[in-house]
Amino acid sequence: MTVELDPALLEGADMFDVLDAPGRREVLQAGVVRRLPQGKVVFSQGDPGTTCHTLLEGRVKIVQTRPDGGQSVIRFIGPGEMYGTVAALMDKPFPADAVAVLDSTEVYWPVAVMRQLMTRFPQVAIRSAASAGSRLFELQHRVGELSGEKVEQRIARALVRLVRQAGRRTAEGIEIDFPITRQELAEMAGSTLHTVSRTLSAWDEREITASSRRHIVVRKLHVLLDIAEQGGD
Repeated sequence: MTVELDPALLEGADMFDVLDAPGRREVLQAGVVRRLPQGKVVFSQGDPGTTCHTLLEGRVKIVQTRPDGGQSVIRFIGPGEMYGTVAALMDKPFPADAVAVLDSTEVYWPVAVMRQLMTRFPQVAIRSAASAGSRLFELQHRVGELSGEKVEQRIARALVRLVRQAGRRTAEGIEIDFPITRQELAEMAGSTLHTVSRTLSAWDEREITASSRRHIVVRKLHVLLDIAEQGGD
């Protein structure tokens, strides 16, 4: 199902916020805007990378299946972020699944159309490269965390990233504004479900967090930041 949306929605987008209103309108009209119901698989790992995507509303998770059959949550995509674009531009298969975790809205372009847009608007190509570079640095940093930090520190860092990306202030504290399971948090932190459950339960008792099966609120961000940076409180 396609929908009509105001091009102003691209103002905060990774690749397009440098364009003026007519430029954003042209970019949006060149793509396909569609609704993504919760649970919708946008693309699957191994599919040909033929489309470039930007999320407008909602949340999408990027999940990679390892050779042993296990899965890892690579990141959560929020409004304005691109995804699938690097693989498409490199003529590579998509390296992971993209799945809507909330009812969402995206715009996507066939890769040939995106290349035309990048030729017409070189700023878009520059922003795409910058965004891809930022994610590479983030990934390198996370690999360093896995090899050199205690597990509680890695869990705290994963939660801090989620707070910065998707935190919403409430009366209880800072709520992660989309459903996230303890298993997904474990995959992000390079840990196990048992360890994450035990750690969150301990933090809940100390009122650092308040968590349930698919819901996490950070109640004492300053303590969580200290654990993330120093490995202790």
